[in-house]
Amino acid sequence: MPRMLDVSDEVRAEIGDEEAARLLAGESAPGSYDCTSCRTPGDSEQEHTSTVLFIGDETAVLSFAHATCLPSQVVQVTEEQLQGAVRSIGAVGGEPQQQPLPPQHTQQPPQAQQPSSLVPEQAVLGVTSGLVLIQNELHPALVVEPTAPVARPGTFGSGDDFLPLLIEQGFMPMTELAAVPPVLHGWSVLLAAGQLHAVLQPNPNGGRPVAWWQAHQPLQVTDGWRAAANKHQQVLMFSAPVGSIGRQPREDLMRDALDKAAANGKLVSAALPLAGI
Repeated sequence: MPRMLDVSDEVRAEIGDEEAARLLAGESAPGSYDCTSCRTPGDSEQEHTSTVLFIGDETAVLSFAHATCLPSQVVQVTEEQLQGAVRSIGAVGGEPQQQPLPPQHTQQPPQAQQPSSLVPEQAVLGVTSGLVLIQNELHPALVVEPTAPVARPGTFGSGDDFLPLLIEQGFMPMTELAAVPPVLHGWSVLLAAGQLHAVLQPNPNGGRPVAWWQAHQPLQVTDGWRAAANKHQQVLMFSAPVGSIGRQPREDLMRDALDKAAANGKLVSAALPLAGI
C-alpha cells in the first residue's frame, strides 16, 4: 500500500531513485513507526511522514518522523551518535524502525564539547536545557556558557570574544527576556530519538550544516521540554560569557541568572529551528 511519505531531494540523492520508489510504494517503509523526534507512534498509511537519513562515518540509517515534527532531510552525525540513537530507539520501542543503508560517501548533557572553530583549546562549552517563560508561554531553551574566556581564533591574550563572535554569526544581544528572539536561519538543533545530540551551524564551505556543539553522549531532556520543542518547532539558545550564568539546579534559578546576565549586557540569543536539522 502506498505510504504518505515525503522523500526530500537530498535524501533521494543519498539512497537512490530505486530505493525512494520502493519507499513511496510501501515496499520498504513501515506502516507504523516511532517518530525519531518526539518518540510517539506514527502511521505512514494515515499521516504525512518524513524520511530522515542519518549518516555516520561508516553507516547510514533511514528513520521516520511525523511531518509536523521534522522535514525530510539528511543529518550528518558521528558514528558513535548514530549507533547510540539506534540503541536508544531499540530500547524504547523494541525493534528499531530504521533501515541501515550503505552511505554513498563518508563524512565526517551536558556538557562540554569542543566546537571546531569558536572556542580555544582550553575552553569547553557547558550546555543546560530548561523551559523559559516568555509572554506567558513556555519555550524550550538551551543555555550555553564556556568554562573559560574565548579568544578570537588566531589571536592571543586575556580578552573574551565569545559574545562578539556569536553576534557576528547573527545572534542578538538581549537586555531583557521580554520577547522571543528572531529565528537564526542556517543554525539548528538536532533532536533525535527524543534526545539532544548537537547544535548545528552553516558549513563555511557550503553543503550540509556542521556541528558547532556536540554532546559527548546524547543529552536527555524532559518530556515537557521535548513537547515544547515539537510544539514550537524551534529551541531558544541563550549564550553568556564564562561566570555569567553558572550551573543552576532549578529552572527558576536559571531564569534569574538569565535575567541578570541580560540586564548586565552579557546575553545573546536566537531561536534555532528543530534540526534545519
